[in-house]
Amino acid sequence: MKKVTGIGGVFFKCKDPKTTTEWYQKHLGLNTNPYGASFDWFEDSDGIKKAQTQWTPFKETSEYFEPSKKDFMINYRVENLESLLVELKKEGVTILDNLETYDYGKFVHILDNEGNKIELWEPID
Repeated sequence: MKKVTGIGGVFFKCKDPKTTTEWYQKHLGLNTNPYGASFDWFEDSDGIKKAQTQWTPFKETSEYFEPSKKDFMINYRVENLESLLVELKKEGVTILDNLETYDYGKFVHILDNEGNKIELWEPID
């Protein structure tokens, strides 16, 4: 079973997300939006299936990454998240919440072996 198909997002804490976003726009040319920046790429080598990676700074006081104490979180794009969750539970992986579905995909959070919070995302393309 295919598990991870790409990086769905890179999220990190900073003192001032708005100023940080503006800095990256000005100095590195990121095409920013209220959520950070999105990078488009093609999931398959045939160049047909378009995908996206989200880059987002969070306020340093954000609790969204908890219970991890790290200042970052990576979102991995996956296929068939429901089946993957069954496998992860069997393997003893810590599942932090229930699978949630939105109009742009399904999400769940897990912890890796070092306590890093990971967001798994099955996009609805």
